[in-house]
Parts: sequence; C-alpha cells; structure tokens
Amino acid sequence: MRAVSDSEVQIEFCGEWYPVSQDRPFSIGRDANLVVDENPFLHRRLLEISWFEGLWLLTNVGTRLAVTVTDGAGRLQSWLAPGGRLPLVFGRTTVVFTAGPTTYELAVHAAEPAFAYTDPTPYDGATTVGDLSLTDSQRLLILALAESMLVRDGTGRGAIPTNAKAAERLGWTLTRFNRKLDNVCDKLDRIGVQGMRGGARSYATNRRIRLVEYAIAARLVTRSDIPLLDQEVR
Repeated sequence: MRAVSDSEVQIEFCGEWYPVSQDRPFSIGRDANLVVDENPFLHRRLLEISWFEGLWLLTNVGTRLAVTVTDGAGRLQSWLAPGGRLPLVFGRTTVVFTAGPTTYELAVHAAEPAFAYTDPTPYDGATTVGDLSLTDSQRLLILALAESMLVRDGTGRGAIPTNAKAAERLGWTLTRFNRKLDNVCDKLDRIGVQGMRGGARSYATNRRIRLVEYAIAARLVTRSDIPLLDQEVR
C-alpha cells in the first residue's frame, strides 16, 4: 500500500491514489475530481471531502443516495444520508455506496488521524458483530449477495445479484432464499442497522443493497469466506 505523507489525506479507489488538498474541496461522483464511474444512476457529485476548522469532513452532497461509512476495522459505522456530514477521524475510513445495480467501495487515508484504537484484541467480524450472531446459512446468503465485491482486490466496484441469481448460486429455491433474507434483515433491524425496512414498493431492492453495504463495511463476510459458497453447492 502506498504510504500517506505528513498532513496529507488521500483517497484509494481501484488501485489508484488521489491526494486531497486543504485549499479546496475534493468531489467524488460521476463528473467530479474523482470519477468513480459513468453510471447514470450515480450523482454527478455524490461526496465531498473538505478541510474545515482543523478537521477533515466527508459530506454527502447528493440528493438521493445514502452512503455507508466505517472505520477501517469495521468497528464503528454510520449511514450518511443526503446533506449529512461526518468528520474523518480514522487513519483509514471505508466508504461504500450503491447506484443502480452497482456497489462501490473507496478508502480515505489520513496521515495524522485524530482517533486511534488502543484495544489490542484482534477483531473478527465474520460471524458476530456486537449483538449479531449469524447461522451458517445466513452467512452463506450474505456471501452470495456480496461475492462480486469480495472477489476484487482492494477497493472498487461490484454488481449485486438479484435474489433469483443469488439463490441459484447457492443451489437453493427462491422461497428458501427469501425466507432467510427476511431473517437476516430482521436481525440487523433489531440491532439498529438502518435501511433494513422500507416502503412496500422499494423494500425488496433497498434491503438487499443495504445488506451488502453493511456486510462489506462491517466485515460480516470477507474474501477468505468465499470458498464456503462452493462447498455449499457441491
């Protein structure tokens, strides 16, 4: 990984590094300082990083898309709605968002973070995060939905499959898949994860997107878990 120089913030996306200056805001979107994609579902400018009164701030300048923001270890997480802003206090901040069928992940690196962990206990979010415990089948369901994001190296983009495609990947019936998806979303909703419930017209799509964003950011599943998918379909 490229080192971050003193008093510098850089964005990592798809193996490329983009320096951010204190002199002017840095925009991220479809037509911005960092063009993540030409996806028509993506805002021309979705995010903005700026220096304000001694702090680096991440602002959602879009009007429709929410963004998942977490520290590099997945311990702390926030859902940044349009118009919201957060201070970037970690050495690495992971940002995940979805536009249309595509999910994106980028990382913001700070040379001199305002916050550092002192707990030396290793963190493993593969099966438990906070009060959330996953069964083997629930973990497999999340893996099937998040697979395209996990197989890539580093940050980048991936497509979230439909329920039917994910069920086919697991060798499950669609009814079984939908039932287990209901169970996973209910678990996440009970521990306070936003976006697991919604209106009747948008619920099915939105919860799948939000589940993948949360799973990637909180490390519910990782790349090392992918072989479990092939074991399931044997």
